[in-house]
Amino acid sequence: MAKARKLQRASRPVAKQAPQVSPLAPAGGFPDLPPIAGLRLAAAKAGVRYRGRLDVMLAVLDPGTVMAGVTTRSATRSAPVLDCEDKLSAPDDGTAPAAIIVNSGNSNAFTGSNGREAVRAIAKAVSTATGVPERRVFSSSTGVIGEALPYDRIVKALDGLAADLAPDALELGARAIMTTDTFPKACGVTLSLGGEDVHIAGIAKGSGMIAPDMATMLVYIFTDAKIAQPVLQGMLSELTNRTFNCITVDSDTSTSDTLLLAATGKVGPQIEAGGDDYSRFRDALHGVMRDLSHQVVRDGEGATKFLEVRVTGAASDAEAKTVAMAIANSPLVKTAVAGEDPNWGRVVMAVGKSGAAADRDRLSIWFGDHIVAENGWVSPSYNEATGADYMKASDLLLRVDLGLGAGTATVWTCDLTHAYITINADYRS
Repeated sequence: MAKARKLQRASRPVAKQAPQVSPLAPAGGFPDLPPIAGLRLAAAKAGVRYRGRLDVMLAVLDPGTVMAGVTTRSATRSAPVLDCEDKLSAPDDGTAPAAIIVNSGNSNAFTGSNGREAVRAIAKAVSTATGVPERRVFSSSTGVIGEALPYDRIVKALDGLAADLAPDALELGARAIMTTDTFPKACGVTLSLGGEDVHIAGIAKGSGMIAPDMATMLVYIFTDAKIAQPVLQGMLSELTNRTFNCITVDSDTSTSDTLLLAATGKVGPQIEAGGDDYSRFRDALHGVMRDLSHQVVRDGEGATKFLEVRVTGAASDAEAKTVAMAIANSPLVKTAVAGEDPNWGRVVMAVGKSGAAADRDRLSIWFGDHIVAENGWVSPSYNEATGADYMKASDLLLRVDLGLGAGTATVWTCDLTHAYITINADYRS
């Protein structure tokens, strides 16, 4: 009995002291974000896992909003992810309002029938509190896997959340979805289309359990642009493969990864596929998504270095990405980066183990602008002291040319430090 009481008390601990902000965090703190017409948000301290911290976000979007999304490909994805997939694939004319409800602290993953019950109960409560149809309520959960979600705590907070909805609460939302993150992540941009200012603003969370196939990551991007759902979905899927599916912190793909993009249709001309407005909007959205994906890497658990891995000369783009991910996910490469060691031998190892086509005698490697290896051997011009000095920088570029074809790929990762072990060894306690 004593043991049972101890476990019960431990299930809802007081929030720990906030971790030290990553040294790679963007300067200037939380950015100024443009207002999104037709969007209101609120956040609350529901005590999902920890007392005394924001842990639930509610976003409500006006009628006419279209929704697009991508989710994790994990075979053990959570109940909220499965529910989002069902709702995104269902026919919807977008005339009704929409809502996004997110909790941190508990991922509602590997929770069986309780997980499905929790999603239904939360969607019903959101609908009652906001008037949004249940079929248009999209939920996400992030945090510990395998523990029943105490969804009654979220339901009890909904009346207050609905009453607090405001157009300028994106920062509160960004803070409410954090788990091991050390800073809230956001990016926004304004562009002119048809003589009107169109806005895009996004928030994200992610620090560990980050790898492609959606890279534990949640992302919510909002725009007031006018764009049809199929066009928006196609754009999002394309850009995800160039941003969030090109990052890795630790090679582990989450059960909960979700990216939702909402367009309220309040401002500007109708964006049609193939037009100039389409290209300009896509480029702006790409910038926001790339920035958010980089912030996730910069907040990698225990990270002190941001590393871009650029591979060229592969037999195909797919082969180039295979090599780039093998390098970016290698613990030996990542610990060498942490130790500021220009250990090009570990890069050679990672290329060789990737499974992609490679020829030792055609391989070239650079650290930044410094060529390290070429023609199957260390470069005659390479100086170890120069390489070691370059590795002291916080932002690093590692380039590899395979010399086989025209395939290219770029991925982003961080170093692997002892702090990563400390954070994850203590995650559930």
